[in-house]
Amino acid sequence: MRDKTVLITGSSSGIGRATAEAFLDADWTVYATARDTDDIADLAEAGAKTQELDVTDEDEIEAAVDRVIEDDDRLDCLVNNAGYGQFGAVEDVPVEELHAQFDVNVYGPHRLARAALPHMREQGEGTIVNISSVAGRISTPGMGVYSGSKFALEGISDALRSEVESHGVDVVLVEPGPVSTNFEDRANEQLDEAPERSGAYDALYEFYEEQQTVGGASALAVEPERVADVIVEAACSPNPDPRYPVGTFARIALLSRFAPDRIRDAVFRLANRLV
Repeated sequence: MRDKTVLITGSSSGIGRATAEAFLDADWTVYATARDTDDIADLAEAGAKTQELDVTDEDEIEAAVDRVIEDDDRLDCLVNNAGYGQFGAVEDVPVEELHAQFDVNVYGPHRLARAALPHMREQGEGTIVNISSVAGRISTPGMGVYSGSKFALEGISDALRSEVESHGVDVVLVEPGPVSTNFEDRANEQLDEAPERSGAYDALYEFYEEQQTVGGASALAVEPERVADVIVEAACSPNPDPRYPVGTFARIALLSRFAPDRIRDAVFRLANRLV
């Protein structure tokens, strides 16, 4: 029995770190990557092969994939996990920040898939797991830019899944709801560092701050290990599902996409008025 190999982006914390640990527990050969390998030194001690990888850098992507092929002669699974959330009213988000959001959340997975697919096609099998979000199917005020990036990732994944099926390659979307990571902390830092706002959306930011005060989505969060288990399950399945919502909140929230747009808009208006 040959060892299976997996390349994981964004392994320094949260879902990426938990995923690397879960694959190690499942006896896979794990290539854990991060922008700074010092952040994943403990994964190297645990048995993972670590490498510096910024998903916006074509050269680093090529080097990471080449290393897997040179060392193990195959790549069984690619987990596109690296990403972050750009919060704020759409008008208040500068174009440069919109570009940066898509560069990491959309172009990054696309770059990695293009690098990995020739090898997966040649070996006649492989799985690409793209980490999306409930926000990839439901857009809410203040999350338009982040949701836009995840909507794009979902659309690309749906097309890619059919395109590579005949080559024995599976494409999977994992859609968590809130997860107990530093995701919200980074989003809050970005809001605090944002340039002067237009002033037209103060109620939106007040609502967001109140949600943070009372626990907000974090009160409904699942642990990253739970998401990691789903990722490993998808990678090991001979016929994985196209989508894996993770957590009760995710499954319930995704049902709301079947509600008429006017009903969802009315809910957002009510929340705005309450603020």
